[in-house]
Amino acid sequence: MLKGKRIGLGITASHCTYEEIIPVIDALKDAGATVVPVITHSVLTAATRFGTGEEWIARIEAATGEKVISTIVGAEPFGPKTPVDCMVIAPMTGNSMSRFANAATDSPVLMAAKATLRNESPVLIGISTNDALGLNAMNLMKLLNMKNVFFIPFGQDDPVKKPNSLISDFTLMVPATAAALEKRQLQPLLIIHDKK
Repeated sequence: MLKGKRIGLGITASHCTYEEIIPVIDALKDAGATVVPVITHSVLTAATRFGTGEEWIARIEAATGEKVISTIVGAEPFGPKTPVDCMVIAPMTGNSMSRFANAATDSPVLMAAKATLRNESPVLIGISTNDALGLNAMNLMKLLNMKNVFFIPFGQDDPVKKPNSLISDFTLMVPATAAALEKRQLQPLLIIHDKK
């Protein structure tokens, strides 16, 4: 499905979802893609109950077989010199979503996304934020209407306790990436998360 495709994978600081991303890296590779990881500064430096930056970088590099890009300078060549066919950002926090919607490029992930859009290649977003239906809703709507920006289908993960929270179904990353490469949104966009 993705044979010969070079896929950028941007990872932002939704630490609780990292465990879901490792199997998806394997799925992207099994579909034939080369996966190039890009991380934000907080992924690099934060130590949480989910693990340290060093631990996650080791796992991401082992899964992708590629060195992590962790600087803006390292991500900028995604535009002119070493383009990707699609830039996937998953998980994408509300903070990064807000900055991306407002043209900020102050992290390696956002620089890689900007560089990809410069080439008119698709950016695929897998959101994970407690604020998507709060103050960040305007940014979500802006991105839903942006050319060459697509989403991994998402829904409320806990409508009762966290009514503003949305998270993508990361298991849909491979078909969503294939759709984005065809410049179309995988449907349905809005999903219901199954309670486990």
